[in-house]
Amino acid sequence: MENQAEKHLSVGRNLKIGVFHLGSGMADVLTTGVWNRIMISDLGFSATPIGLLIALRYFLAPLGVWAGRMSDRRAVGGYRRIVWIWAGRLMMALSILMVGLTTANLARGDTADALDWIVLTLALLLFSMGTAISGSTFLALIYDRSPDHQRGRAVGIVWTFLLIGFTIGGVLFGSLLPEPSPERAIEATVLGADGELHTLAFTPEDLQYLFIFAAVLLAGLWFVSLFGEEKRVQPSVFRAAAERVKTTLRGDLKLAWNDRRTRFFFWYLSLSMLFAFTQDLILEPFAADVFGMEPRITTRFAAYWGSMAILGTIAFLILSRRFKRLTNTVMSCVGVGLLLATFVAFAISSVAEIRGLVTPGLILLGLGLGIWNVGTLGLMMDMSPFGRAGTFLGFWTLVVTFARGLGVSGGGLLRDLGLAISGEVTIAYGAAFAIGAVGLAAALWALSGVHANEFKREASIDAAAVFAGALD
Repeated sequence: MENQAEKHLSVGRNLKIGVFHLGSGMADVLTTGVWNRIMISDLGFSATPIGLLIALRYFLAPLGVWAGRMSDRRAVGGYRRIVWIWAGRLMMALSILMVGLTTANLARGDTADALDWIVLTLALLLFSMGTAISGSTFLALIYDRSPDHQRGRAVGIVWTFLLIGFTIGGVLFGSLLPEPSPERAIEATVLGADGELHTLAFTPEDLQYLFIFAAVLLAGLWFVSLFGEEKRVQPSVFRAAAERVKTTLRGDLKLAWNDRRTRFFFWYLSLSMLFAFTQDLILEPFAADVFGMEPRITTRFAAYWGSMAILGTIAFLILSRRFKRLTNTVMSCVGVGLLLATFVAFAISSVAEIRGLVTPGLILLGLGLGIWNVGTLGLMMDMSPFGRAGTFLGFWTLVVTFARGLGVSGGGLLRDLGLAISGEVTIAYGAAFAIGAVGLAAALWALSGVHANEFKREASIDAAAVFAGALD
């Protein structure tokens, strides 16, 4: 079987592949930036059940390990990765349609009954399964398509497109949620789930159009971006080679856990992802509840911090090419440090009701997320030996997504607990941000025990030797 890593990945092909994550970023904005805001602040639902529904995609992350393992060892019609990726993204597009139609019904003033919650749960379950199946296999495709010395650039460009997706999604979806205007007469007052009257700045028809448009657009981006990006191999040849690679899923995961460096990496991934994303669900509601910001403003938060993340990513990608000491570990450290400062700023802003700290906080959030994610994605590649990339990347993706899911749902839970205890939204949001800052400090400690270059040299040599035996 031929080496699956291409000899060269051109910038043009890298940009085409990156368009895949343009759609991923826009899908993320739609669920955690638009839908959660509508359900919590506009329709009056509690943040905890909404957070749990959104976080379903993270709790189903074990499917990513299975899909990655299957794509390592089996080809479907001669293709290892692409079938899994496209199947998962089709499930996501269908779920967006289901969520949009159900939410539009709720915006008409209908009381949410068991059927509505069943449909929302099934839709987000479908979204979660699709995300898990396609996420790890997409990273494995990047691993296959790029040689070792180009993987930093490859994941950097892909991550940049993800950030661009956040920015475009924030602006585009925000423009599809219009401000109230007498000319259009689209204001509607509904009785929210909290028992209070809510004046909406959009109609149910606006919501339907938004989600239908998004589903069609994202499905098209996901298909076109990866069309022709995987070479077909003969299934018989692939099976013969895979049978000679005497590794098991349990053995690979045991290797990942028994090494001290990968254990520290596990804790770094877990802590940084968990606490960095406690803001994901509550950031827009925080601005709405504490400072009374309108939907059109909070929806564009992703555009604000996304723009800064793009600048930070590009700057550090350029610097890392010029200065070899600017490794993935160093970039991860800088990024987490900036995120820690972000959470401190938001905590002070909430407790002291200082609206002027929101914008600096968004700037720090963007820079921190950009630098941190490029460094962390690079570390995930470094800690995945050749020949087992799908399995290891599936495992790291499992850690990332499960921790992020706990963070997203945990942020909503912390907000609700703080509100129940204090009765003040300022204290509730401030406490959630402060706890996030403490967790990020612990992540910095765990990062100090990760020696990626050393592991990369040792594990890659061992795995390549095993894999080479299957090619004789």
